[in-house]
Amino acid sequence: MTERTVFQSMAQRHVVSVLPNATVHTAACVMTRTNNSSVLVIDTNQTLLGIVTERDMITRVLAKTLDPQQATVTEVMTRSPHCVHPEMKVADAVLMMIERGFRHLPVVTADNQKILGVFSVRDALPPEVNAAVNLAEFNEQVNDALG
Repeated sequence: MTERTVFQSMAQRHVVSVLPNATVHTAACVMTRTNNSSVLVIDTNQTLLGIVTERDMITRVLAKTLDPQQATVTEVMTRSPHCVHPEMKVADAVLMMIERGFRHLPVVTADNQKILGVFSVRDALPPEVNAAVNLAEFNEQVNDALG
């Protein structure tokens, strides 16, 4: 069996991003609307400046009592995040995440010219586990809608 690549394993193959002047609140809304646990901070030239994750929102916004309506993503983002190429094997990406304490890795083309999305630790799960998680989330949403 051939080992999956990062790009093959990505649940969402599109870029979810905000501009550097976006507020933390705006970033949280984008993450919620797109069902993502991170958002990339990209300037108008499509240059990757940073990444903001749910963990960042907890440790850098809530824990420090910043006002999400006032604080910008550039105040709380991880600047110049470590990126991986789409051909990287999932096992290598997971090892990197474990060693460096990451849960999200932006994926860029080998020439670093195009941002392809974000590989998350959840993408590393076997497809069967992801299917079960998605089904559980769907059931929860149905229950919320009916309740």
